[in-house]
Amino acid sequence: MRAKDTNRLNVVRGILNEVTNSSKTSAPIKTDMQLLSLLRKKASASETAKKEFEAAGRSDLIEKEDAQLKVLDEYAGGVQTWTDDQVRDAVAAAIQDMKSSGSKIVVGDVLKRLFAPGGDLDGKPVEKAKVSVAVKQLLS
Repeated sequence: MRAKDTNRLNVVRGILNEVTNSSKTSAPIKTDMQLLSLLRKKASASETAKKEFEAAGRSDLIEKEDAQLKVLDEYAGGVQTWTDDQVRDAVAAAIQDMKSSGSKIVVGDVLKRLFAPGGDLDGKPVEKAKVSVAVKQLLS
């Protein structure tokens, strides 16, 4: 803040505002994955705004959105998540357990088992989209 980096300051203020507002709802941000989801949502909104500014020919606002996207990507990259290999290993183990128990293996059932309370990925810093892709790859 002392560096007068207004783009970073605006992004941080926006994130703090979103976190504060969500704390007053029934779904406050408590985990890193929820924060990552918020950062991605803000980045997506910024991308949409950038496209609208390009259509309107507002190069000054395009530069502002680019700078904000850069900061959001930097913060999103700071959130530690499981690697693809770790996710694939957990999914493979769950599929193997389901095969050994004789259960019918369907994508939804595997995901339910992984994310159920006490499941292998319950509360872990993992992106559900990565898990879904890994399940589909291993089942095909």
